Amino acid sequence: MKVKDLVAKVLEGDIRGIARATRYVEDELRGYKSLIKNIKKHTGNAHVIGITGFPGAGKSTLINCLIEDYVNSDKKVGIVAVDPTSRSGGALLGDRIRMKVQGLKPFDDRVYIRSMASRGHFGGVSKSTKNVVDIIDAAGYEKIIIETVGAGQNDTDIINLANTSIVVVNPGMGDVQTLKGGIMEIADLYVVNKADFPEAFRTEGEINSLISLWSDLDWTPKVYKTEAYTGKGIKELIDGIEEHYKFIKKKK
Repeated sequence: MKVKDLVAKVLEGDIRGIARATRYVEDELRGYKSLIKNIKKHTGNAHVIGITGFPGAGKSTLINCLIEDYVNSDKKVGIVAVDPTSRSGGALLGDRIRMKVQGLKPFDDRVYIRSMASRGHFGGVSKSTKNVVDIIDAAGYEKIIIETVGAGQNDTDIINLANTSIVVVNPGMGDVQTLKGGIMEIADLYVVNKADFPEAFRTEGEINSLISLWSDLDWTPKVYKTEAYTGKGIKELIDGIEEHYKFIKKKK
């Protein structure tokens, strides 16, 4: 397929066209630079939400909740999930069995999920993540969620890709002060997931104490407690995400 025809398919929101275009940029196939050059003319309309955090914090379950809420609000949602690389070079968890949204039909074009292998790139994302986000943006998806590898402190590249960066932490994760470098410094919003655990209140307090030490912030990060398995706290989190998006749009 010619590049101009593939670009047209993407702009139409054609799922197969989007998938083919993302393969072009991931594998750097012939013509991918021209593809991106033409795609970029149609980007900048989506709200890109980056979600990172420590292993086992429940990022995928939390994302399920966000997808469901956005779809129920008649929004199109794109998900770029960056996973560790398998021996074959693909995404280790590329089947995305963790993402199962209730009431969502298979191949529902309101949701597009793309798994990407990190392919040795550090920082929690792949080097082609930005190009894939641009493709999904150009295809008309209003919310684009990037889930990083989740390897821990070094997942900081997301701040360069997302409008709103969210760090998900475990209750009782330890002394937050010792974790203040790296990942703990990039959040616009913090989420203490599994908030039904007794350690959640302490972790919330420690993060708020950490935030209070920072000065000269245009935006003061906020902490939200959620129970992704039950949906508790999700509405408040979504309201917080929208509040931050309105804030950054006013600054432009």
